[in-house]
Amino acid sequence: MTHEQSDQERVESRAHLLPEEAAVGSDDPQAQAEAILAESDLRLADQRAAPDTVLEHRTSAQTVTPIEPPD
Repeated sequence: MTHEQSDQERVESRAHLLPEEAAVGSDDPQAQAEAILAESDLRLADQRAAPDTVLEHRTSAQTVTPIEPPD
């Protein structure tokens, strides 16, 4: 099996609409599948490419202003 054949099989498999997609319809399921898989491949190649996928590492001191207890 060549790389091109495996890509075509992926597209054909993904072109079957999910129930949510079927409910609203699709003008071109094949093109939709190609776009979804292309974006997925980009996300796999660069995990920071997708919005909201980068975890921030901060301490609680960096996220809130400490409140002084009353005297």
